[in-house]
Amino acid sequence: MALPDTLAIERAGLKAWPGIEVEWDGAWVRRAAGGYTKRANSLQCFDPDDGDHAADRLAAGIEWFKARGIPPVVRNTPLASPSLNAALDTAGWQTIDHSYLYAMPLGEHEPDADGRITDLLDPDFLGAQQQLQGYPDAQVARMRAVLAVMAVPAAGIVVERDGVPVASGLMAIADGIVITGNVIADKTRRRQGLGAAMMRTGLAWAKGHGASVAALNVQADNEAGKALYAGLGYRHQYDYTYRVPAAA
Repeated sequence: MALPDTLAIERAGLKAWPGIEVEWDGAWVRRAAGGYTKRANSLQCFDPDDGDHAADRLAAGIEWFKARGIPPVVRNTPLASPSLNAALDTAGWQTIDHSYLYAMPLGEHEPDADGRITDLLDPDFLGAQQQLQGYPDAQVARMRAVLAVMAVPAAGIVVERDGVPVASGLMAIADGIVITGNVIADKTRRRQGLGAAMMRTGLAWAKGHGASVAALNVQADNEAGKALYAGLGYRHQYDYTYRVPAAA
């Protein structure tokens, strides 16, 4: 089957990982979520042709983020207006976090025998994320606030071994595309297939809830993550980066 195009995947990603506050300016969107993840706290352009008054609109976006106590960040995908990129270049913004968007048709996957599907706000899921991610309480509170506003079908995944959480992630379905995030496995138990077990468990849930395509983001330098996802059938679709103001 043909996979969705960049716009369809990015639109699904916007629904699957929303900001708590969202404001549109033409085809540019600003998202704020208390600083939890760059994606949910960024400016993004969804139409390469929407570049009028780019410098002024970028300046307005910067002020919007500053008013919310959030550092200004631009998520830069193939949909970004060349005029926005030119304004960023002129202002000396840096490029960071080179990343890939991976996707695949969603086939059948066998869930792990010790994998569990939970509500996003289930204490067991939040606890597994905190333990495995090493989050302080304040970061868990920020994550919880984002999860609380998700309006699409979504689930937390926890895989256990001997009653102990060893891998976790979340999956959200928008427009038939399941988007995966917050993937983490116990770093003391490498090469035990725990990440793959968690992914298969979540993908089986997503298939049963109507998803036909799976997509996710992975940083370009995350060799272990890229190998995990390629082994499950994901393939590179496009690159994206983040832009941040140059350090003073």
